Amino acid sequence: MFSSNLLTGIKSTGRPHLGHVIGIIYPTILLLNKELFNNKLILIANLHTLTNYNFMTTNKTNSYQILAAWLACGLDYNKVICYRQSDIPESTELLWFFSTLFPYNRLKLVHSFKEYKRNNKRINTATLTYPLLMAADILISQAELIVVGKDQLQHLEIARKIAKTINKRQRIFTLPKVKILTNLIKGTDGQKMSKSKNNLIDIFSNKKQIKQQIGQIKTQNQFLTEDNNFLKDNLYNIYINFAGSQQINKNLNVGYQHAKAELYSLLLRTFKKERHLYKSYIKQTSKLDKIFQVGATKMKEIIQPTMKKVRKLFDCY
Repeated sequence: MFSSNLLTGIKSTGRPHLGHVIGIIYPTILLLNKELFNNKLILIANLHTLTNYNFMTTNKTNSYQILAAWLACGLDYNKVICYRQSDIPESTELLWFFSTLFPYNRLKLVHSFKEYKRNNKRINTATLTYPLLMAADILISQAELIVVGKDQLQHLEIARKIAKTINKRQRIFTLPKVKILTNLIKGTDGQKMSKSKNNLIDIFSNKKQIKQQIGQIKTQNQFLTEDNNFLKDNLYNIYINFAGSQQINKNLNVGYQHAKAELYSLLLRTFKKERHLYKSYIKQTSKLDKIFQVGATKMKEIIQPTMKKVRKLFDCY
């Protein structure tokens, strides 16, 4: 009988921005506190990050920043397993087994790969096999529930397909179900908040940078009246996650600059505790290393029975 595990992950691309905190970290912590699971797994996907060459020299620091942000937002590391992808080499071994089963042409049709191909001339092999490594991370954890963003749904379906293929030969993997986090915070340009698009608000940054980022929020060209649809305004959509509609209506009606100033003050007040804790945790790298080491040890205990079965299935054991 499989364990009842929950898994979520985040790439180690640096300090989590407002979209990560509101859309991923807080909802996941709330879910972890409400639901009962044998193991609650938080993956720092620092191998996935290496599909971008720019992170090769900052990967370790970025992993610290991700973990420090989780802890600052209230994650109890004693009740979850936090681990780095690179500390579980069995995942990359599993990727290789999966690559012998999954069609090459199917990988070329994955939405994320096609989008990357449209926007980049230089494409490495890791970008193509990204979904297989994600499938390995998911299936090796024997997680029943995977918490992901909507843009990762196709990757989860690939993991389920691989699990079904292998389970037809021998029942090894739990067939994971998905919980999609839909609380999306748009960036300063109205698109999905992303470091690559440089449209983020970094609540863990210094006050000057946060003020500059808020100042870059694009708004409608014409002044709003009562007849305008506030939902079309990007400033409104960011603000509404923190203040009631009456407050935002009041501020927008006296001008965008005033509304941006109010948003700046509101963010600093809302995340005052988190900003303080983050500054403290990020200095304690030995503590963060210890959390990762304990997490890796616990994950080894979870994955070894699975890997033993997989190696035997492929006649490598």
